[in-house]
Amino acid sequence: MTQPDPANKATPAAPAMTGLAGWIEARLPVISAFRAEYIDFRLPRNLNGLWNFGAILTVVLLLMLATGIFLAMNYTPTNAGAFLSVEAIDRQLAGGWLLRAMHMTGANLFLAALYVHLFRGLYYGSYKAPRELLWLSGLVLLVMVMATAFAGYMLPWGQMSYWGADVITKAVGAIPGIGPSLEHIMAGGDHLGDVFLHRFFVLHFLLAFLVVGVVGLHVTIVHVNGSNNPLGIEPRTPKDTVPFYPYYISKDLVGLIVFAMVFAALMFFWPNVLIEADNYTPADPMHTPADIEPEWYFLPFYGLLQSVPSKFGGLLASAASLLILFALPWLDRSPVRSMRFRPLCRIGLFGLVAAFILLAAAGKHHAQGGWLIVARLAGIYYFGYFLVLLPLVSRKEKTRPLPSSIAAAQGEH
Repeated sequence: MTQPDPANKATPAAPAMTGLAGWIEARLPVISAFRAEYIDFRLPRNLNGLWNFGAILTVVLLLMLATGIFLAMNYTPTNAGAFLSVEAIDRQLAGGWLLRAMHMTGANLFLAALYVHLFRGLYYGSYKAPRELLWLSGLVLLVMVMATAFAGYMLPWGQMSYWGADVITKAVGAIPGIGPSLEHIMAGGDHLGDVFLHRFFVLHFLLAFLVVGVVGLHVTIVHVNGSNNPLGIEPRTPKDTVPFYPYYISKDLVGLIVFAMVFAALMFFWPNVLIEADNYTPADPMHTPADIEPEWYFLPFYGLLQSVPSKFGGLLASAASLLILFALPWLDRSPVRSMRFRPLCRIGLFGLVAAFILLAAAGKHHAQGGWLIVARLAGIYYFGYFLVLLPLVSRKEKTRPLPSSIAAAQGEH
C-alpha cells in the first residue's frame, strides 16, 4: 500500500510466522499487511499533539456506531412516538440514559475534534501536493458528518429539533425554481411529521456507516502519501522517521486518556453545556421557542445564513463557506506548506479563526443589531482570506528558511 521511501529503509524484517498465524498468512496475508501499515509504518518523528486527533476521531466514531445501534433498536421514528421513545430510553431502558449520554456527548466532541483536525490541516498545509486527495476526502467526511449530525439532531423531536428542521426546510424552499420541490421532498409532505422523521432516521443511520467507509479511504490515502508534519518538509533519511509502534501508539493512548477524561467530565458533570434545554420539551408546531438556534457546531454557518438579507443568499453563503475549502489546494500556490515559515499567512489564518468564532457568536445572538454588522464583516473576511489574501500573499510573501531535514531541525545531523 505504501510507496517506497528512503525514510522507510530502517524498518526491520518481520519474524516468520508459525502455527495458526502462519497458516492464515500463507492464504491471506492480512497479518503482514497489518504489521506493515500499523506497526512498522514509519511516520515523521516530529508529529505534535494535534496529530492525536486522528486516533481520537476514529475511537469516537466507533463509540458512536456502537451506541447508535442500541439506541436505534429502541427508537420509534414517528411524530407521536419519537419523543416518548427517547424518554423511555432515558428512564426505562436499563443503561439507556448512559448510552444516550455517550452518543450525544460523542456527537459534540466528534465535531469539536474534527474542527481541530481541520485547523491542523490549514495551519500545516496538509492540503498541498501530494496530499490534495487526502484533503478532499477529509472535506467530504466533514460534509457527511455534518449531515449525519443534523439528521441525528432531528430525531429526539423536541422543540429545538422541530423548529431547527422548520428553519432549514424553509431555507431550502427559498432556492429559486427547485426550492419548493426540494422542501417537499425533505419534509415528506406539507408539514413535518412521520415521513420526515422516518426519512431522517434512515438517513442518519445510513450516513453513519458511509462515514466509516470514507474514513477507510482517508486512512488509505494517508498510508499511500505519508503523513505531513509540523515543518511541512518530507522525510529524507531514516533519522527523520520513527515506527508507528511503539512511539505513536503510546502517544495516541495518552491523548485518548486525556480526551476520555474531558468526555467523562462533560457527560457526567456538565451535560447541559452541550444540550439545549428546550429540546427536553416535546415538539409543538403551535408554540415557537423564544430563541431558535442550532447546535454550537452549526452556529458559524447559522450566523452566515442570517447575515444575508435573503434566505437563498444566506443558504448560498453557508454552502459556499464549505465548498471554498475544496478549492484551497489551488488557491494557495506557495511552495512552503507550514504556517510556521509563513508569517503573513499565519496572521491571516488566526484572523480566519477569529472570524469563524465571531460568526458563531453572531449566530448565537441571531445576527441582530451590532451582531449583524459583526457577522457581515466576519463573513467578508472569511471569504476574503481564501479568495484574496491567500492567493496574493502566497506569491509575494517572504518566508522563513526551511531546515534541511526533520532531524536537523531537532539538533541531529
